Amino acid sequence: MIYELPPLPYGINDLAPVISQETIEYHYGKHEQTYIDNLNKLIEGTPFADKPLEEIIKEADGALFNNASQAWNHIFYFFTFSPNGKKSPQGKLAEAINKKWGNFENFQKEFEQAGTTLFGSGWVWLSKDKDGNLVISKENNAGTPLTKGLTPLLTFDVWEHAYYIDYRNRRAEQLHNLWKIVDWSVVESRYL
Repeated sequence: MIYELPPLPYGINDLAPVISQETIEYHYGKHEQTYIDNLNKLIEGTPFADKPLEEIIKEADGALFNNASQAWNHIFYFFTFSPNGKKSPQGKLAEAINKKWGNFENFQKEFEQAGTTLFGSGWVWLSKDKDGNLVISKENNAGTPLTKGLTPLLTFDVWEHAYYIDYRNRRAEQLHNLWKIVDWSVVESRYL
């Protein structure tokens, strides 16, 4: 199996000004492509060569885990966005958020706080456990909730390459602005 960079479901400039065309070109076009290229080299001729990406992530370690997880994390991240997506959760996901955090705004504040306070590079995640309970977690480097038996629903990338072109060192501003482009219909589909 050879993994390929999937085309984005929107134009390269469609997320601006939240995420600029230049950031998409470098972050998705170059960083993500490198993870995929490295992944393909690392699995060649190994028992991982024909495994789905999620299985590789759960079973691998070292460089293979890092590249597989980063490839998966970035696709998950970029495919959450839309210039014209649903702006807030509804239905069962909205009910679960309100049950856990009281309201959507409280959830957003806690999620942003988790991303702002993560030391170094990594990801902030909204996931559900096997019982459907929601969890916000911080993962360093290539970390993912997949390795903890959780189902990821939403992630924001807090590696500097995700925001430095557009926001320089203003991570909190980038996290706050990402809400403008989250397509909650995508996030809701992951909650089912």
